[in-house]
Amino acid sequence: MSTATRTDTQSPALHVADSHDLIRVHGARVNNLSDVSVEIPKRRLTVFTGVSGSGKSSLVFSTIAAESQRMINETYSAFVQGFMPTLARPEVDVLEGLTTAIIVDQQRMGGDPRSTVGTATDANAMLRILFSRRGKPHIGSPQAFSFNVASISGAGAVTFERGGRTTKERRSFNITGGMCPRCEGRGAVSDIDLTQLYDDSKSISEGAFTIPGWKSDSFWTVRVYAESGFVDPDKPIRKYTKKELNDFLYKEPVKVKVEGVNLTYEGLIPKIQKSFLAKDPESMQPHIRAFVDRAVTFASCPECDGTRLNEGARSSKIEGVNIADACAMQISDLAEWVRGLDEPSVAPLLAKLLHTLDSFVEIGLGYLSLDRPSGTLSGGEAQRVKMIRHLGSALTDVTYVFDEPTIGLHPHDIQRMNDLLLRLRDKGNTVLVVEHKPETIAIADHVVDLGPGAGTAGGQVVFEGTVEGLRASDTITGRHLDDRASLKEEVRTPDGTLEIRGASKHNLRNVDVDVPLGVLCVITGVAGSGKSSLIHGSIPADSGVVAVDQGAIRGSRRSNPATYTGLLDPIRKAFAKANDVKPALFSANSEGACPTCNGAGVIYTDLAMMAGVASTCEECEGKRFQAEVLEYRLGSRNISEVLAMSVAEAHTFFAAEDSKVPAAAKILARLEDVGLGYLKVGQPLTTLSGGERQRLKLATHMGDKGGVYVLDEPTTGLHLADVEQLLALLDRLVDSGKTVIVIEHHQAVMAHADWIIDLGPGAGHDGGQIVFEGTPRDLVAARATLTGEHLSAYVGA
Repeated sequence: MSTATRTDTQSPALHVADSHDLIRVHGARVNNLSDVSVEIPKRRLTVFTGVSGSGKSSLVFSTIAAESQRMINETYSAFVQGFMPTLARPEVDVLEGLTTAIIVDQQRMGGDPRSTVGTATDANAMLRILFSRRGKPHIGSPQAFSFNVASISGAGAVTFERGGRTTKERRSFNITGGMCPRCEGRGAVSDIDLTQLYDDSKSISEGAFTIPGWKSDSFWTVRVYAESGFVDPDKPIRKYTKKELNDFLYKEPVKVKVEGVNLTYEGLIPKIQKSFLAKDPESMQPHIRAFVDRAVTFASCPECDGTRLNEGARSSKIEGVNIADACAMQISDLAEWVRGLDEPSVAPLLAKLLHTLDSFVEIGLGYLSLDRPSGTLSGGEAQRVKMIRHLGSALTDVTYVFDEPTIGLHPHDIQRMNDLLLRLRDKGNTVLVVEHKPETIAIADHVVDLGPGAGTAGGQVVFEGTVEGLRASDTITGRHLDDRASLKEEVRTPDGTLEIRGASKHNLRNVDVDVPLGVLCVITGVAGSGKSSLIHGSIPADSGVVAVDQGAIRGSRRSNPATYTGLLDPIRKAFAKANDVKPALFSANSEGACPTCNGAGVIYTDLAMMAGVASTCEECEGKRFQAEVLEYRLGSRNISEVLAMSVAEAHTFFAAEDSKVPAAAKILARLEDVGLGYLKVGQPLTTLSGGERQRLKLATHMGDKGGVYVLDEPTTGLHLADVEQLLALLDRLVDSGKTVIVIEHHQAVMAHADWIIDLGPGAGHDGGQIVFEGTPRDLVAARATLTGEHLSAYVGA
């Protein structure tokens, strides 16, 4: 055996392999990027800044990360690529020096109601193995502890060929699953209020159904009931015989013929359950969700007590704890329980499980439990849960891409997040972060500032360099980097109170608090202290309360600000009235659509496992409408030209005398109020940034009639310069007689408040209490809470 010896000699010139230390982007033109060229150092922390809509996400996610993922996908066989999402090459001239990109974005996790924090992070899988090996009594394999696997047994004859002869054998099988049979592993059972489905004083022919989207002429819904032959369509529902009512509500699926077409007739209750209840409420359109909230009452399953597991799975225990108890524990407590287990036979499994649980605690999510539905996590929580699998990873020379990782974090928690980002960098990784918070911008090795404005006024690199260089630059970010809001000299006086008594949802400890009315009230506290539980869980969502939550705006590439805000309706009616034609002609999703591209403006060609190609429609030249529709004008513009205007231009246009549409001008004024004056009226929602979507939702709700506005972190995705505009908007709302309640971590909003309610002192079961209520000045003077300490440091007190 020979041993190689090493002699330390003068190191040669730089090896050619070590010269690739930059990610080079030249000529990027994705979305609003205008021929952007930038060089990003590898193995460093680079922060991308700029006002909302300036092109940060287009450069980082849609260009650099997208091309990295596309190139990795191309290394797989055509067969495997057929099962993967197809990605088009971004519009860019040169992309060099890319490494494998791991994207940790703000997309909400799993819309499936069966998805929990445990199933999303593999912690549940490890617990199931642990209980299947060490649980007493032993009840079966890991799937016996899974609430997604039902217990099934069966027997029968099987036929197979053996030695040229056909043989029959009797076989039986038995699968032991953990699913609760009553709620089918959902943890909740539903009851339907029939009065919300139909008016029983009317017949089907008279329009008895009150279900959204069920129109009397609908072939697939109403007419299949009316013409099925099982019920009399002209008889009021309350006069149905017992058999008719049973067929109407509960009949099993059966084939029927309606006007020569074979359709399936099914009882109303199972049809509603499949159409509405099988979907995640978070993913529904607002009016559908409102219907489900009215029509369906959800209660904890009485058989499994909401644990989702059957009696067998709950009977097997380790040291007196079953798997349902373990999943219901706060993760920080569960980690301590696992740490105390002495089970040498499963030591590697325990070590891996403990590492995962400790990662939750380290990242500031120790207050969650594994049975928490993943759809209920905020954007910031979802992003941090995704980070867990990357902590402690042995991979190096990887590009990690983060989208505002500090969202939903109290200033106290931001330092911990900064430490994690630096740790990933120090392992030799490239870390790219899109961020607005000055605390995170401050730790950057390199800063790329995009601007100067948003939308078409942005898309350029206005600064590259160090944080100190940014501070000295004359860009919007540089000028506002050291902005600090000051405490108000005088605060408003409440004109009443909203009483909350005995609030005990989630981790709240029987909280009593009076929320002042007629003022700007900020609810704050560390992540997981109970802010959302207190406000969303205790304030009744009646007609007087307008809640703007963090839920994502859902929309296809056909959706745009005009359709989402309801702006298109008055515009279409105005065009129809001016030209004496039908309003449907002025919708690209209806009669006015170009027949060649169906109103999409582009033709999509599917190329199987290769990226599809989108080419501008030659018939309408991308205008989406038929040629004759474009002949009709309102004022001096046709419908396509109106949709191509910016919000600010459209506001001026619809306020002018010859094209006056007051209803449209009102909606456009609200969009300008929230700082979206630069957006194109017909710009697809899929191209909007997270901050733009949040403000679009806020503008839509500003038209709702209500005296109390509840805003959940409205500074999400907002640049430092835009926060001032948001504060001015909140002031206008309060001065108009509204009550504004804001759940917020941003110190500028806290300093601007009239009243602060601080929850804590910690997260999870260490929180859930009111630790301070009073004016911001009193909070700063007392410095008795974590929020008080950070706010006093922020305002320089």
